[in-house]
Amino acid sequence: MREQLLERSCAWCGEPVAYSGRGRPPRFCSPVHRRRAWEVRSAEERAGRPVSEGGRSTGPVREIVQRTETVVRTRVVRESGRMLQAPKPAQRLSGQPYTLPEDAIEWIEALAALRREAVTNPKAAPFREHIANACEETLQVLRSERPGPDEALPGEP
Repeated sequence: MREQLLERSCAWCGEPVAYSGRGRPPRFCSPVHRRRAWEVRSAEERAGRPVSEGGRSTGPVREIVQRTETVVRTRVVRESGRMLQAPKPAQRLSGQPYTLPEDAIEWIEALAALRREAVTNPKAAPFREHIANACEETLQVLRSERPGPDEALPGEP
């Protein structure tokens, strides 16, 4: 008398799994079901171990996130009497426009870029008068005594 395995049911879903008669009989109908069964077995095993040995923690999950923002800045370099400059204005790596400068050197560079744009960019022509007025108001404040906290700056309500 001889017995031969022809078919077995999947250990995950219970569907029939064909057997060719050669090699070890398969226990799962697909690699996905084999992986899911392993995940369940290993999770049950880890849950029974203490946390120090890689087991499941009963405390809440905490996350510590570090966010780094990189700013790309344009620098103008003078070399042997001629000026070298980058072709596009400074902007963040995310594509957002660069915000206010942080120190006097950055303000000077930003104003130089504004001056270049006002002269070379035809789209700036309709706004040149508004820009000039804002610059004059700023110039008045810079040349005067520093305004007190209760005084309004020119052009502000």
